[in-house]
Amino acid sequence: MTRPVTLFTGQWADLPFEEVARLAGEWGYDGLEIACWGDHLDPWRAAEDDAYVQSRLDILEKNNLKVFAISNHLKGQAVCDNPIDFRHKDMVSAKVWGDGDGEGVRQRAAEEMKKTAISARKLGVDTVVGFTGSSIWQYVAMFPPVGQDVIDAGYQDFADRWNPILDVFEGEGVRFAHEVHPSEIAYDYWSTVRTLEAIDHRKSFGLNWDPSHMVWQGINPVEFITEFAELIYHVDCKDTRMRNGNSGRAGILGSHLPWSDPRRGWDFVSTGHGDVPWEDAFRALNHIGYTGPISVEWEDAGMDRLRGAPEALAFVRSLLWEAPTASFDAAFSTKVD
Repeated sequence: MTRPVTLFTGQWADLPFEEVARLAGEWGYDGLEIACWGDHLDPWRAAEDDAYVQSRLDILEKNNLKVFAISNHLKGQAVCDNPIDFRHKDMVSAKVWGDGDGEGVRQRAAEEMKKTAISARKLGVDTVVGFTGSSIWQYVAMFPPVGQDVIDAGYQDFADRWNPILDVFEGEGVRFAHEVHPSEIAYDYWSTVRTLEAIDHRKSFGLNWDPSHMVWQGINPVEFITEFAELIYHVDCKDTRMRNGNSGRAGILGSHLPWSDPRRGWDFVSTGHGDVPWEDAFRALNHIGYTGPISVEWEDAGMDRLRGAPEALAFVRSLLWEAPTASFDAAFSTKVD
């Protein structure tokens, strides 16, 4: 069960696409999960300009790489978020930001997600990874008190905004793999169930399995694989190290402390350096028959990425063994043909 190992370029978008491709090729990655920001991929241009699409493919080929998925987390975030504010201005393009009016930003972000589906099809891939945003994440603490009608309206808002986007995805033969993540409409097990119900379990909407966001919330990432087996459309490998037992002072919410601050209760770390049960996870992926890309998402405020990315590649490859073709206990038979 050979699965390509790719590098997600989102944390490398400060570098030109050609440079990231060169590095990934030299390290031995099989391909890239291309982010739709920086100069890596412009969905508006890719949807209209075949020569531009070919230029991305040429860069990949030059470095012995392929593309298996593209990602547009940042614009997906703006589709449902309310309020839209200074945080989004720093994330979205000038085209999407426009005059900064919240509803206008949400609508233009939705248009870019439609363009992203078209871009994926032109690149020859069938999966777009990303976020959805959420109009109700701000109420996660449920205090001051929030009525159930407000929560219901939030899921309806998600459905109203994403169903037209998914119509385009389906028309292009492309799937959206939502990354279950705090600040999104689906951020844990039960919110994922509610999200799928809100859009009547459309097959064009599935999941990007990224365990790093589950571990610090106390969610079992392996159970997530088996529970949503048919909806695991993509896999991102990012790790989390828990430290909240060190002093009894740090909780899971981060305490508004910066990344890598030793007072934090947890931190994102390079794949293989945290508390994600990777071997159990890959055994579960084997069990459900997942054959898609395994994408390394490098995030570690305490490690240089030029060390972390090639090291993570070796770690992931060490776990991608082939499943046996026969049961081990078949050798116990004493029958002779």
